[in-house]
Amino acid sequence: MIGCHPWLGLRAVFITVLIAMGIPAVAQNKPGGVVSIGGSVTEIIYALGAADRLVARDTTSRFPSGAENLPDVGYMRALSPEGVLSVNPSMIIAEEGAGPPETIAVLEGADIPFFIVAQQYSSDGIAKKIVAVGEAIGEPARALALAKQIAIKLEQAIAASRRHAGAPKRVLFVLSTQGGRILASGTGTSAAAMIEMSGAQNAVTAFEGYKPMTDEAVIAAAPDVILMMERDGEHDSAADDLVELPAVASTPAGVNRAVIRMDGLYLLGFGPRTADAITDLRTALYGS
Repeated sequence: MIGCHPWLGLRAVFITVLIAMGIPAVAQNKPGGVVSIGGSVTEIIYALGAADRLVARDTTSRFPSGAENLPDVGYMRALSPEGVLSVNPSMIIAEEGAGPPETIAVLEGADIPFFIVAQQYSSDGIAKKIVAVGEAIGEPARALALAKQIAIKLEQAIAASRRHAGAPKRVLFVLSTQGGRILASGTGTSAAAMIEMSGAQNAVTAFEGYKPMTDEAVIAAAPDVILMMERDGEHDSAADDLVELPAVASTPAGVNRAVIRMDGLYLLGFGPRTADAITDLRTALYGS
């Protein structure tokens, strides 16, 4: 179940999680020379007031704007050991899912502290992520304070979504439409979690993860709204092309040309800005 949990006692829970992840629960010396891999990790480091410790970031780390001034070591899922190690880091912190596995194996074998931060698509998971990053960079107290603040914002945003009157809208998250074939979100994804947190219903529950859908499956899903990531340079063409696909055109979303586009890192990052993303998605869906 997606939602917030009582804050009382979370620190003990987080420390248990950190030990299981191999991240020491005792605060380290405050390191410099940190490479951040994953947009949410970078945002957390900035939010903890530790941006001056960063020497590089990955391609997905585009917020805050100052992050783009840092050297770019590559896309988090297609890293090379040479690219990451070229900036001579003293520590590497990466979101779960960074890769490929052979690169991660090399980095873990290097004589550099290397931390993988678990990615959980929930309010509790965001708080744990903040604490994990804070412990790694020697800012446990700031991290606990930030996690508590973010947890309260998330609880408020989700509660506002649950108070929305009326039946929840059915939302189809479309990751891509290459070759006219829709690649969409099923269950267990960041997109599915955000849809639920915003007070809507994921239109696809027949499979887990992101998979191609047949025309028949799209029609059967009958989405009221299609949710897409906004990419640079696409403007409105991608949305226009999507609603004109025969399978989509016959759905309620296609008939009403109901397409919502949001920045993918903002929408799916599960970091400090997630409460705002929930509110923005809810507003786009329901107008309030």
